[in-house]
Amino acid sequence: MSLPIVTATRYVLPLREGGSLPAVVEGNDLGTYVLKFHGAGQGPKALVAEIIVGELFRRLGLRVPELKLMELDPAIGKSEPDEEIQELLIRSAGLNLAVDFLPGSFGYDGSSGKPDDATLARILWLDAYVANVDRSWRNTNLLVWHKELWLIDHGAALYFHHSWMSAEKFTSLPYNAADHVFRDLAPAVPGIDEEMATAITSSLLTEVIDLVPDEWIVEGDRERYLDHLQARLADRTAWLPGGAR
Repeated sequence: MSLPIVTATRYVLPLREGGSLPAVVEGNDLGTYVLKFHGAGQGPKALVAEIIVGELFRRLGLRVPELKLMELDPAIGKSEPDEEIQELLIRSAGLNLAVDFLPGSFGYDGSSGKPDDATLARILWLDAYVANVDRSWRNTNLLVWHKELWLIDHGAALYFHHSWMSAEKFTSLPYNAADHVFRDLAPAVPGIDEEMATAITSSLLTEVIDLVPDEWIVEGDRERYLDHLQARLADRTAWLPGGAR
């Protein structure tokens, strides 16, 4: 199983909210996507985290925009007048990550599109599990689309892979939920802990890790991702919001 592959046909406009300069791009399947570049400052590891975390969340029943791989021809970059963007496009020739564009969506501010508390507690549990540090009110990385909540931008999760700390250290790292957008649900998290942990099997983790293209991952690292995530799952006392089991 692998992510679908499409080809970029037109660069529409940059999204300058973040430092990595993602862009709205059209594909040869007539779809419109937010394209995240492997040549951006965060490098391909941010895209690895996007795939592993986004696809894990999706398989556990949360709404994540569809992810695809997108081939980018460097010729598209050569016609771009902005030098910074041109350099990024040329540097990112080949495979990049395309996230389905949700037209008319807007950032979640707590006033609409709020699911039930059980779903919010599941989001908090999963963010703690993958060490996602980017879900605060400053930047919720949540969109409301057709009155439903959608989760986006998981490149900051799995930060253990930037220096490849040991699985034991990653397991023992606490998760600070004080800044999380759903921190008020922390008392409910221990009540769903066993259900969530049981749902994440070794085969499920292997499935989402295997979606990462070979170009973005070093040989042997798939096993390391699996080891780290299994170890953190096996002992949740250090990071579980709301207290130990």
